[in-house]
Amino acid sequence: MSARDIINSAREKNRSLLEPEAYALLAAYDIPVLDYRLATSSEEARKMAGEVDFPVVMKVVSPDIIHKSDSGGVKLNISDEESAGRAFEDILENVSEAVPKAAIEGVLIAPMVTGGIEVIMGMVRDPQFGPAVMFGLGGIFVEVLKDVVFEIAPVSREEAESMIKSIKGYPLLAGARGSRPCHIESLIDIVTGISRLSLELPEIEEIDLNPVLATPERSFVLDARLLL
Repeated sequence: MSARDIINSAREKNRSLLEPEAYALLAAYDIPVLDYRLATSSEEARKMAGEVDFPVVMKVVSPDIIHKSDSGGVKLNISDEESAGRAFEDILENVSEAVPKAAIEGVLIAPMVTGGIEVIMGMVRDPQFGPAVMFGLGGIFVEVLKDVVFEIAPVSREEAESMIKSIKGYPLLAGARGSRPCHIESLIDIVTGISRLSLELPEIEEIDLNPVLATPERSFVLDARLLL
């Protein structure tokens, strides 16, 4: 399914993009995401968890639930197929109690990844200047340090590199205190991919990729929210 088809399908259903749709749209612009599956039963959850490799994270997929953890819709560090099946059932039970009228599309299953440096990337569409691409430190640092920068699209590779190197936390990415440096070129790829997506798909009002995990080998999106 093309990026345009994904958007049209969501609009026909009068909703924003679900997490699996957001991942599919990002992948269409060569923005790396984790291998993921969407399970609609506990049997599928057991099978699919084994396909993406353990441990896995499982998250409810619903147009009516934004903060998944608050409704009991997230399970971490699932280590085997039997646990995946139970986690699927627990998630549906938790969500049905917390948000009784929520429409549940399924449960997303993805590898549980640790390590690396968490960064945040995204875009907000300014009515005067157009899409403004964002980069900064992610995770808990977003609210505490507010170490982010913006650049109006289109963003070239040179401008993307300048954005990355301009944040106060760049030494963490460059390999502070003898640690291995993160793969900066892959971060540049994601920034320029967001820029291109924002210009080619004006229906996308906002992009929030938090966190993006930067490692010495590559960088990839761990959580995505795209608003129409």
